[in-house]
Amino acid sequence: MSDAHASPELRAFEPVLRADTRAVVLGSFPGVASLEAAAYYAHPRNQFWPIMARIFGPPFPELPWPERYTRLLDCGVGLWDIYGACAREGSLDSAIRNPQPNDLGRLTREAPGLRLIVHNGAESARRIGETRALGVTAVRLPSTSPANARLDLEAKLERWAEAFRQAGLGAPTP
Repeated sequence: MSDAHASPELRAFEPVLRADTRAVVLGSFPGVASLEAAAYYAHPRNQFWPIMARIFGPPFPELPWPERYTRLLDCGVGLWDIYGACAREGSLDSAIRNPQPNDLGRLTREAPGLRLIVHNGAESARRIGETRALGVTAVRLPSTSPANARLDLEAKLERWAEAFRQAGLGAPTP
């Protein structure tokens, strides 16, 4: 007999990464909309893709998923999450149970020129010590999630753009 209250194990995505990747954005774990779409940052109110468009140039939000990833990689930026699997009801990081961490060392093995790791929000930043131990600059930035309403798009954009500028990526001004 199964426990009706037990959350099924959810699986995250493979990293979007190439050998020439210079920065990686690490989320915590895909939300429900992303899992359903099988795509990173798929919730329509998540500000990740609009922020990338402002930093690196359009048209990220208008592109099909595979083309978004290719364009992002062409800008030197990859994507992954700190957890490869977990149990969770809904999309909130606070609801994550039994997280199974990803091997973050894979980042520098597969992208030896990596120079920036961006932790997208507080849950991801729980592993900032591990990413800094890789010898790469690691920063915590405000979550792009619609659940993070504390900062508006412009305030988030300013912080994200500055982190990428400091790493020599993106346009000189947002």
